[in-house]
Amino acid sequence: MAEWKGSESVSHLLRTDEHWMSRALSLADQAASQDEVPVGAVVVADGREIGAAFNAPISGCDPTAHAEVRALRDAAARTGNYRLSGATLYVTIEPCTMCAGALVHARISRLVYGAPEPKAGAVSSADRLLERESLNWEVAVTGGILESRCRSRMTQFFASRREARRTSR
Repeated sequence: MAEWKGSESVSHLLRTDEHWMSRALSLADQAASQDEVPVGAVVVADGREIGAAFNAPISGCDPTAHAEVRALRDAAARTGNYRLSGATLYVTIEPCTMCAGALVHARISRLVYGAPEPKAGAVSSADRLLERESLNWEVAVTGGILESRCRSRMTQFFASRREARRTSR
């Protein structure tokens, strides 16, 4: 996995990462309010938001409507370019295989995620897709930003769904 080698100080970068992850968490809350898995994503370039989205595969009847893909689409539309080199994608949960591949195709320079996804995470958990030498683009990765808050969104969401199923029986 590539490490971010930007010119910013580590403490400033951490504060910035926490700021944008908080924004992604607010998007995850929007997803949860629509009974979608609570994942939010923000694309940032030159210190400003250029794309943002939350999970919507259920409401959109679209298996590709993950927060990351939707945020990349938003950023590409806003910038008029499908190549987003120099941009950072912030997402509350470690990306799956599809989303990790989309990061490479979009030429995202840096990925920052909150909590690992042990079953389907394709960056550091179940797979390490972004480390493959066959890829034609390198994405720097930082994980664990506001991890406990990101993880709690997921555990609370699925606990409430399980409880709703139990009470409806």
